[in-house]
Amino acid sequence: MAITLTERAADHISKFLTKRGKGIGLRIGVRTTGCSGMAYKLEFVDTVVDEDNVFEAHGVKLFVDPKSMPYLEGIELDFAREGLNEGFKFNNPNEKARCGCGESFTV
Repeated sequence: MAITLTERAADHISKFLTKRGKGIGLRIGVRTTGCSGMAYKLEFVDTVVDEDNVFEAHGVKLFVDPKSMPYLEGIELDFAREGLNEGFKFNNPNEKARCGCGESFTV
């Protein structure tokens, strides 16, 4: 399986990288936190780490560290605008439950 990225998400990431003036992609990972146990984390990537898994979609590279990979296998990263709110949406087939506030999840 792979990590996928929608065209909307790729466009949003590309615009941010251009505005930032540097960077080669976006790192997606997980960290332990919240009431359900895990949360997604995103950060810009300026240099490649040899251990990273690299995925490319719509001209944008996504980097995933080996420890996060089992939790993110098959995930689709999307970007959505709903009313006045906008942000990334994580469509993760491994997710079993999500906390009420939507900040954390469990696998």
